[in-house]
Amino acid sequence: MTSARPASATWASDARRVLDENWTGSSTVPSRGLYPHQWSWDSAFIAIGSRHLSVRRAQRELETLLAAQWGDGRIPHIVFNPSLPQGAYFPSPDFWRSSTAGAPAGAPAGIETSGIVQPPVHALAALLVHQADPAASARHGFLTRTYPRLAAWHRYLTDARDLGGQGLVSVVHPWEPGMDNSPCWDAPLARVEPVAPGTFQRADLDHGAASDRPTDLDYGRYVRLAADYRDGGYRDQWDTLAFVVEDPGVNALLIASEHALAEIAALVGADPSPHRARAARLTATLVDRLWDPTAGLFLCRDVRADTLVPELSAAGLLPLLVPDLPPETAAALIRTACGEHFGLGSAVRLVPSYDLLGPAFDPSRYWRGPAWLNVNWLLERGLRLHGEASRADALRSAALETAASSDFAEYVDPYTGEARGTRDFSWTAALALDLAVAAGH
Repeated sequence: MTSARPASATWASDARRVLDENWTGSSTVPSRGLYPHQWSWDSAFIAIGSRHLSVRRAQRELETLLAAQWGDGRIPHIVFNPSLPQGAYFPSPDFWRSSTAGAPAGAPAGIETSGIVQPPVHALAALLVHQADPAASARHGFLTRTYPRLAAWHRYLTDARDLGGQGLVSVVHPWEPGMDNSPCWDAPLARVEPVAPGTFQRADLDHGAASDRPTDLDYGRYVRLAADYRDGGYRDQWDTLAFVVEDPGVNALLIASEHALAEIAALVGADPSPHRARAARLTATLVDRLWDPTAGLFLCRDVRADTLVPELSAAGLLPLLVPDLPPETAAALIRTACGEHFGLGSAVRLVPSYDLLGPAFDPSRYWRGPAWLNVNWLLERGLRLHGEASRADALRSAALETAASSDFAEYVDPYTGEARGTRDFSWTAALALDLAVAAGH
């Protein structure tokens, strides 16, 4: 529970306060209580917003994360703060054992991290941070230093994670696409034997209502997958992975970041053509592998079963970020976003994380229906990219109003805007700030 907002404070100054309070001196925690370490895609979104406060701080946000990159190119989804006790978050550093179990994959010896990854928003974030002050970026050699690391990150995804062999990135844990508890994972997870109840101690329930969080059964399966991956030395080998899914959101963000990386390459004197070629290949394969014209949406593919998962998730709308998406596909996606399943501009003001009419829809439970500001920030960008400026403007206004009225909540009920999860959430504050600057506030 947070204290009441000062009546005289504007919401924009409050967004700055959230980011300042969650800043550790080298990175920003998503939430002091619930998420007290550094998270990968959170830091990318936070850098996008904090560039409006301090370009140097935004640079450092990304540089701190990239300093924990593994030798094989992966950027881990958590970088642990060594000053905090092991029980501050679960799974803790002594669960992941990155410096020992991850050593064959090049995990850093002096930094404890997780062993899984999150969506690749980082090159897009780096480009936007650079564009906020190109002179300061050049002075600090920001792009020159980050470009090789970002290129290695993308190579890891396109090479080691092409587990389906068809050219798309696969995720190996439900936490990797960022939409941890999505109904899209229910069928692939059903094959996973959970660890025994009582063998792990969740920390998240100390900071949020159980009705808003994943169930213990889901958590038992998450722990099983993470432990098996760790015990296999974090190797991306088909025969050792029980959960292998091609997610449209992850692949769309990789394509958008490949386009950003092409721009970065040109700025640092490298050849941008390999990034443009990779983006083109990924775009064609994304449409071929995951587009469902009947649903009017991109679907997840359960690679082990080689079937599309019929659940409708907001991840399936994120390919609106792809610049070269076929026009008829982009038009269909916009119709779906505004139709009965996602209700943008009619039933709801912010796009929910899951199908409003779906059998698993829950407006309160983590990624099974609530609206998240990062998803809506991405969709606002995608709508604008495909010529839907008026819809993008309306979504931007709704996002700003909801962020302010919810005390920068982690997520909200898509119908009422009621705050869910933790408050003073960093990416909510950061992305609201970015939208406000874009709107001229």
